[in-house]
Amino acid sequence: MCAVPALAVPALAQAAPSQIAAETQSEAQSEAQSENQQTPAQLSSQVVNGRGALIGEASSASQGYVSQQEIALRPLLRTGEVLEMVPGMVVTQHSGTGKANQYFLRGFNLDHGTDFATFVDGMPVNMRTHGHGQGYTDLNFIIPEAIESIAYQKGSYYADVGDFSGAGSASLNTASQLDHGLLQLTAGQDNYYRALAMDSVQAAGGDWLYAVERNTYDGPWRDIDEDLDKTSLLLKHSRKLGGGDWSLTFMGYDNSWNSADQIPERAVNSGLIDELGSLDDSVGGKSSRYSLSTAWHKDGLQLSAYAIRYDMKLWSNFTYYLDDPVNGDQFEQVDERWIYGGQASYVWHTELAGLAMSNRIGADLRYDDISEVGLYHTQNRQRLGTVRSDEVGELSTGVFAENTLYWSDKLRSVIGLRYDYYDFDVDTRTAVNSNGVDLTPNSGNASDDNIALKGSLIYALSSEWETYVSAGQGLHSNDARGTTIRVDPGDGSAVERVDPLVDSMGYEIGLRGFWNQRLNASLALWQLDLDSELLFVGDAGNTEASRASRRQGVEFTGYYRMTDSLTLDLEYAWTDAEFKDHASEGNDIPGAIEHVAQAGVSAQFAGGWYGSVRVRYFGERPLTEDGSVTSGATTVVNMKAAYETRDWVFSADVLNLFDSDDHDIDYFYESQLAAETSAVEDVHYHVMEPRTLRFSAGYKF
Repeated sequence: MCAVPALAVPALAQAAPSQIAAETQSEAQSEAQSENQQTPAQLSSQVVNGRGALIGEASSASQGYVSQQEIALRPLLRTGEVLEMVPGMVVTQHSGTGKANQYFLRGFNLDHGTDFATFVDGMPVNMRTHGHGQGYTDLNFIIPEAIESIAYQKGSYYADVGDFSGAGSASLNTASQLDHGLLQLTAGQDNYYRALAMDSVQAAGGDWLYAVERNTYDGPWRDIDEDLDKTSLLLKHSRKLGGGDWSLTFMGYDNSWNSADQIPERAVNSGLIDELGSLDDSVGGKSSRYSLSTAWHKDGLQLSAYAIRYDMKLWSNFTYYLDDPVNGDQFEQVDERWIYGGQASYVWHTELAGLAMSNRIGADLRYDDISEVGLYHTQNRQRLGTVRSDEVGELSTGVFAENTLYWSDKLRSVIGLRYDYYDFDVDTRTAVNSNGVDLTPNSGNASDDNIALKGSLIYALSSEWETYVSAGQGLHSNDARGTTIRVDPGDGSAVERVDPLVDSMGYEIGLRGFWNQRLNASLALWQLDLDSELLFVGDAGNTEASRASRRQGVEFTGYYRMTDSLTLDLEYAWTDAEFKDHASEGNDIPGAIEHVAQAGVSAQFAGGWYGSVRVRYFGERPLTEDGSVTSGATTVVNMKAAYETRDWVFSADVLNLFDSDDHDIDYFYESQLAAETSAVEDVHYHVMEPRTLRFSAGYKF
């Protein structure tokens, strides 16, 4: 049994680039079988606890699929933790609950999302040229109970994904139908309250679904109440149209919060504050996101389009009194934009020299109309001066082609080619900033394009096990402001422009399979090379150099159904990440995690009881390039227990079961406290939230 309404989705799941690859390959294989007897025998996708094995469908060992069945069993502290369904992914936080999470994967400190592309119902979540950071991925607008599935693919081997795809991508797809409605109330420590209502009906020839969430929370912090105030809404209509499946989806989200940011270790050691304290109690943020999207699918044709309105104001202070000993270093980042875009793809099946073959072509378009992306010096959220403020138009188009050829009943190949074009237009809104710097030279235009080749070779050892060899080029775009910059807004000095697009190259060999309908496992050995680049730093409004790097590692995932009621899962990732140039300052990549492990036991009993216990571990990581300063390792255990009847469901989540005081995240940099007269290099960290209990009661209707 499950704690949320059972979800049903028609053949159309909105056409997100990262979700359709496995579906179209499966369709291609199935159709090809009916056309040519030399094509592979149909290989079923075995499912263990909501995980599909994807035998005969996947093109690499690191693709996967997660259903609502598993999502419902996971205790979640924060909404963004749904991405921890991606094996090897660590989702954490250095600030307030309303801010986008920090993500770690494959030796990347992805910051708030760079190098990992995320989609929701076909819409991109990563924000280009964002006020806080390139690729900013805020998933707080998602209602976890409304997620029908998550399709993920790690690496850069997939032609349908372009920007931010170096480490991989994930597509979250919402439900179109529910088996029953749910009204649920949750209460927890530190004034945590959440209300959820969701249901679907069939009327006027189609399905109508709604889900609405209200969430408030103060947090456990000593000097600040988070005062989280979040509302999320999902409205979805789906029906048959023109011989295909059509859907129209509206999402709304509004949030405000105060932040308990990372703190310097010396402030805790001296007794100035404790680990739950804050040095600036006026930091926080406001954010909203409203979107309308539509998708249509018929046979091999998929079309989708979207419009998104996004606004954010974020106040931060990471260095306290380093730059301004009088007023402090607090700054405000502003982002106001519309995003328009869409995708189209088509799959058809044919033969080549008597061999079954499927082909897929596609295109995507995105335009970010940014009315303001700004950086201001503030005190207690009041503006003292403008560092820079810009208006940006950023256009990207991408086209791809992919061929799958079935050489025999055991061997198939996938070859893909992708072309991307980007155009950047930056206009400064501030001629002279508060530092007396003329910013008009930073206006301008830039463009760039990229061609990427990707491919995989797949060999079926049996109907239950497959091996893979994959390689491909990926890319991420840079902040548009960095492509036209000429002067540093801090002091007016000359600044070198960034490369608009940065290439990466990935390789992978792997194995996946299932055994006796109980074990679902995969193993991947991978490598990723990233070019050297200049990066635009949103917190400062200027650029900094980043060195060429190489990351390589091993990933294992296993899901074992011990009995009809108990399932064990284990995920482990080892990564070696280094800069390639062997510079004197050292080759360690700050923030790169070497060891990541997750394990859990899930139980679903016939009497209505179910739940899970999960442990997550990520090891120590270097905080400096010479490795002289490292973080500690972090371990947390979460637990969920629930009981469900025909009409009711009751659950309890215990988050941080053993009350660990390990750190969510660590940094090493210079800062200056109010009583200090000079800068001090120090570890700055955000401690995990103490053990907290949350109880839910839900009525099914």
